[in-house]
Amino acid sequence: MSGADIDRRTLIGNGIGAAALALLPRTAYATPISLQIDAPAGRFLSDGHSENGGPRAWSFRGIRYGRAERFRAPTPEPRATAPVRAVAWGSSSPQAGKGYAGDANGIPANEDCLVLNVWTTGKTDKPKPVMFYIHGGAYSSGTGSSALYDGTQLAERDMVVVTVNHRLNVFGYLYLARLDPRLPDSGNAGQLDLILALQWVQRNIAAFGGDPSRVMVFGQSGGGAKIATMTGMPAAKGLFSRAITMSGQQVTASGPLNATTRARAYLGKLGNPSIDALLTMPVEKLIEGLSVPDPILGGALYMGPVLDMKWLVRHPFYPDANPVGLSIPMILGNCKQETGAFIDPDSATIKGLTWDNIAERMAPQLRIDALPEWVVAEYRQRYPQWSPEQVMYAATTAGRSWRGQVIEAEERAKAGAPAWVYQVDFASRTEPRRGAMHTMDIPLAFGTLGAAGSQTGTGADARAASKAVQDSYVAFARTGDPNHPGLPAWPKYDLARRATMIFDTDSRIEDNPRRWQRELFARIPYIQPGT
Repeated sequence: MSGADIDRRTLIGNGIGAAALALLPRTAYATPISLQIDAPAGRFLSDGHSENGGPRAWSFRGIRYGRAERFRAPTPEPRATAPVRAVAWGSSSPQAGKGYAGDANGIPANEDCLVLNVWTTGKTDKPKPVMFYIHGGAYSSGTGSSALYDGTQLAERDMVVVTVNHRLNVFGYLYLARLDPRLPDSGNAGQLDLILALQWVQRNIAAFGGDPSRVMVFGQSGGGAKIATMTGMPAAKGLFSRAITMSGQQVTASGPLNATTRARAYLGKLGNPSIDALLTMPVEKLIEGLSVPDPILGGALYMGPVLDMKWLVRHPFYPDANPVGLSIPMILGNCKQETGAFIDPDSATIKGLTWDNIAERMAPQLRIDALPEWVVAEYRQRYPQWSPEQVMYAATTAGRSWRGQVIEAEERAKAGAPAWVYQVDFASRTEPRRGAMHTMDIPLAFGTLGAAGSQTGTGADARAASKAVQDSYVAFARTGDPNHPGLPAWPKYDLARRATMIFDTDSRIEDNPRRWQRELFARIPYIQPGT
């Protein structure tokens, strides 16, 4: 019998796994195979394939890790009594603009959305680091099933990759504890979902080839903010051993009084129903209530983690870095022109922008109480060659989007906690005016340069920047230190040098980048959105 005639399902079923597949002749790799995983949570089956050159990653999709009852803490999913074909994406949380309409994969939304996805090349003798990704979308939108977060490339680098869905917006963060003592967990239910998912990983990931002692959480935007929050939650302690926040920070959580004010405004939009009526109200109606303006900030209604003195008993980075997370090595990153993603170059904010109207247009975009005329004058004096558009993007990024990350890095440095800082300078190749905008590091990290939503392009320059980011993330997942031979030495962040890795086509270290801009806004108090 030739190698190509071997029954690969038999190989996998007998536990020989991916290591044995690597011994098969190259002609065997085109044959479809299945991977079976026997874990404490049950038996999981994945259809997959291998390609020439070696075994590819199998994806296990839509694995349930818990159950969600409205406004209450999640409960673990019991062990599956029958084999589970984990081949379809699970539901995402309902969200404004989607509700039950379904996500990009055509999967209808559902508030009972506690599912995760795993990519692995199979179990080997040496357990692999685990990379646990939390999607962005603030605390209101998003899904862990986006093509941008496909874990194949990272899994093929001897990682086990996990993405997760959890409750968002009203389902995950509407704070009702002061209105009804039966719902003490309501304001942090979304965070508790993530903690439950990490507990599932601790119990089960070894069966997928992962090392539960080396779980790295990483997340972009809202995902990074959720991670910053979890580093200060005692219930999450010991569930992960490294963390990367990508353009996402949470210096302070929402205060319980402000969170209650928002809850009252939300209930008013719904006609002030009783809490019992709210518990049975159709999902579509609950989503409609999110259209109420935020009673504190204006604009869209904010919901996020709450200082409830049960699950979150002090702020993540106020008055300093929360001691709960100081032992966890962290990478904190941002993009040089974050607000390029939020302020459309063709929007009313940018169209017709001149030195005469820039201050008025900049004021609502800064999100801090700074005199915009003074900000504009300072930038014009410092950078006389810049256009109004350049000043708008630079100032709003420095004043609005970068501040939280700077504060978090500074507080960890003061505490002597291990932290490394990066800045993405690699700019959008599809919309150049947006620059190195918010989200640029997602496809660079996953290698999903050609996926829908990527702004990187797929050229050699993008591949070089992606390799630099990926190599650093993989090194960090393995050892808790992002340094590796492919890049210059990356020092830990300190207040004297402020060494920062600049990720670009040619990545490099810079000390104290954008110093003048950082110092300009440091004199103005930073207010975390939602606080």
